Amino acid sequence: RDSVAMEKKNISKIRKKLDKIDITLLKTIKKRSLLVDQILKHKKKKKEIIDQKRINFILKRIKEYSKKIKLDPNISLNIWRAMIKGFINYEYKKFKK
Repeated sequence: RDSVAMEKKNISKIRKKLDKIDITLLKTIKKRSLLVDQILKHKKKKKEIIDQKRINFILKRIKEYSKKIKLDPNISLNIWRAMIKGFINYEYKKFKK
């Protein structure tokens, strides 16, 4: 019984650390969104929102860096694809507003 309680306590401690990291990630994403806003001001046409060359460059760099730091590239690539999609949707919504 005590070992189960200890496990729950340990998991709880680890989850608190994860929660702190989530807040740090959110703050970083906010900073990224401000930079995206700046770029969006320079885009004249809606078709400029999706820059496939830039997307390919970002994903390639993320994959290479993930390998370098021994992070499974599937994790980071999935996150970045979702983030890029999220920012593309964001740009379409904000375009010319």
